[in-house]
Amino acid sequence: MTTQLPITSSNMSPAERLSMVDDPEKWIQDHFGGDEQAAAKTFYDWRFWARPNQIQPEGEWTTWLIMSGRGYGKTRVGAETTRLWEENSEDMFGIARGKMRFALIGRTAADVRDTIVEGESGILATSPPWNYPMYQPSIRRLTWPSGSMATLFSAEEPDLLRGPQHHAAWGDEVATWKRSETYDNLQMGLRLGKQPKQIFTTTPRPISLIRDMVKRSDVGDKSIHVTRGTTYENRSNLAEAFFQTIIQKYEGTRTGRQELQGELLWDVEGSLWGLDMIDKTRVTHAPALKQVAIAVDPAGGGPDEIGIVATGKGIDDHWYVLADKSLHGRPEKWAMTAVHLYHQLRADYIVAEKNYGGDMVEAVIKNADPDVPVKMVTASRGKQVRAQPASLAYERELVHHVGTFSELEDQMCNWVPEDADFSPDRLDALVWGLTSLKVGRRSGGFLSAIRI
Repeated sequence: MTTQLPITSSNMSPAERLSMVDDPEKWIQDHFGGDEQAAAKTFYDWRFWARPNQIQPEGEWTTWLIMSGRGYGKTRVGAETTRLWEENSEDMFGIARGKMRFALIGRTAADVRDTIVEGESGILATSPPWNYPMYQPSIRRLTWPSGSMATLFSAEEPDLLRGPQHHAAWGDEVATWKRSETYDNLQMGLRLGKQPKQIFTTTPRPISLIRDMVKRSDVGDKSIHVTRGTTYENRSNLAEAFFQTIIQKYEGTRTGRQELQGELLWDVEGSLWGLDMIDKTRVTHAPALKQVAIAVDPAGGGPDEIGIVATGKGIDDHWYVLADKSLHGRPEKWAMTAVHLYHQLRADYIVAEKNYGGDMVEAVIKNADPDVPVKMVTASRGKQVRAQPASLAYERELVHHVGTFSELEDQMCNWVPEDADFSPDRLDALVWGLTSLKVGRRSGGFLSAIRI
């Protein structure tokens, strides 16, 4: 008679239940009868090791969002699900084995390599010897023995996703992707087969993409399935020292709720803006405007964006955010974009920061159109000091977004001055635009009078 595994928690894996058996070796012998090949297959059988909420859900979904705390095992889920799709392509996708095309996307190229491919829970580590893919980093490719292929992408280079087509995709830490075009281009290319699928694994952050997925799932959109999980669920596989230090430090805190419990907190602690603050005064149309400014915040080098934001001052002496055309590109490109926006909105001037680029910034704008008035400003104080008066204006309900600017608003709501690890170029351009506009008596002079 075969020894039965105990029935305990509904979210406990068979492997975890096996650890509770009085005689695990007897269970293994009873279960496999000395069949080493069967035992080896079980060793690589994700269903044996996975908790129920780590196994692909039923239904006709297209997107599976796994939003969980650190250490939950979401990377392992992404790797194992990718392998499951490759091995069962005919049943799951109606695609002959060996014909699958995958996209694997990480926050950076290093993250794709170090986490998705070569990580301890990545694809190579979880693949069995008989289905071990060949990794060719020089051409960003994994190729399985069957012939199925996965192409590796960095979220920092969205244009590489233009053109390629895929049956399935895995995007890791999607809440940290800095360029929304990465997600958009991925969706455009996810068009092979009858039922393309994508899995996103991430620690939650309240960016617009994540908020939209959760809201769609909450209202019954069957195309998206959201799985939530906590660090505590995977405790048996994590070092006890981790729990004695990290858990004790963050348990019960806001950081712990997000990073351990996997909660999606709609506002970020320490941020100068919150989504509710922006939503409260959002409008669909602006009134007649007394003045319009196009603000440019040049990048300080590297992968940062060039912030290009249009703001206006209404006849009601309130500020209005009119457009966000921020982009990555050469000086000629962003200058033409700013000048085009200037003419489109019949703006009064372009205001630009000269800390990065100096006279070149004004010169490149003048080269695009010599007749455009340009105001050059110098940041003599830190970003936080410059941003606080603008944040106060939002709190006083004096600033209105005309429509929705998801990427700008994500940057506003996720930027914590003390902890920021990126340059908020859209936010900087917004602040330059608001502070450059003349202020009437009704709204007070605090914003235009600040020293920048």
